Amino acid sequence: MHLPDPVPVMVKRLPGNDDLPLPAYATSGAAGMDVVSAEDVDLAPGARHAVATGLAMAIPEGFEIQVRPRSGLALKHGITVPNTPGTIDSDYRGELKVIMINLGAETFSIRRGDRVAQLVLAPVTQASWLEVEELDETARGAGGFGSTGGLAALPG
Repeated sequence: MHLPDPVPVMVKRLPGNDDLPLPAYATSGAAGMDVVSAEDVDLAPGARHAVATGLAMAIPEGFEIQVRPRSGLALKHGITVPNTPGTIDSDYRGELKVIMINLGAETFSIRRGDRVAQLVLAPVTQASWLEVEELDETARGAGGFGSTGGLAALPG
């Protein structure tokens, strides 16, 4: 199978961040690039913080970068990204910050250079609305929020 060529994304290190690595794939099969913190932060239980990365970027039109949590931080410490996936739009040119929340029971320390999230470059298809008087019928209809089952412990 032929993999698509990488899509170039222009990235700028903001002043004072030349020592930090650029986002990078940890393995050849990784979907997300690890991005690191540019600051020291102590996240108390329940606290949120927009963690600076020291980077700004120009994402090509027709793409977005999704910000996703790191699974190890989520499982081991309850540290996650509350708006998963976060979206960085192609026309944004400010500093990339990762909104993080501590859902754990202990204060969690993030130090400059720590890997805090994953970045996934993804294509974007924009929608156009077609307003109608009626929608087509489906077997599911208006059923939502658990209407299709899934957990044995939940009723129908």
